[in-house]
Amino acid sequence: MTMTRTPYLKPEEMDVEQRRIYDDIVASRGVWLNGPYAPLLLQPKIAEPAQLLGEFVRYNTSLEPRFSELAIIIGARHWDCDFEWVQHGAIALRSNVPAEAVDAIRNGQVPQTLDEDERAVYDFTRELLERHRVSDAVYERVKARFGAIGAVELTSVIGYYTFIAFTLNAHEVPLPAGVTPPLPPREILETPLAK
Repeated sequence: MTMTRTPYLKPEEMDVEQRRIYDDIVASRGVWLNGPYAPLLLQPKIAEPAQLLGEFVRYNTSLEPRFSELAIIIGARHWDCDFEWVQHGAIALRSNVPAEAVDAIRNGQVPQTLDEDERAVYDFTRELLERHRVSDAVYERVKARFGAIGAVELTSVIGYYTFIAFTLNAHEVPLPAGVTPPLPPREILETPLAK
């Protein structure tokens, strides 16, 4: 079995280091290895720290899961990453991100039902992804709500899942069998940030 651009290694084809990391990923999260780790396993020195950072930014920060998931789906939409959306759109709903907001983000629109904390996360994430920086006003709103540590954690979530989206997109990691692309074409959507 091969991916479009990157060979997918079967466990029996892996060297000792690749197999150790593969077994650790599967054992720790029960995941199927047809995601970002599939190409990363070709280089264990990247795969292992990537896995550890991903687990940390998802499960060991002060942010409520809904804020991390909100940032992740905004990034998935921004980078047109169907694979990331398939995984995290459903998790966002289970984490209590409003269904209307998930739908709006999927369709490239600004959600109207976000509370003040969610709006701060939304604005911070959009600005960072689109402008590669965050305005003082938006930064101060996030810092006031989540503290300086929360602002760093949110930035880390956005950065890590941008790396994941780039990995998935660059290597054209396919969606699981039977799953059709969930994101509408970007060129017909786009709600640009106000200047």
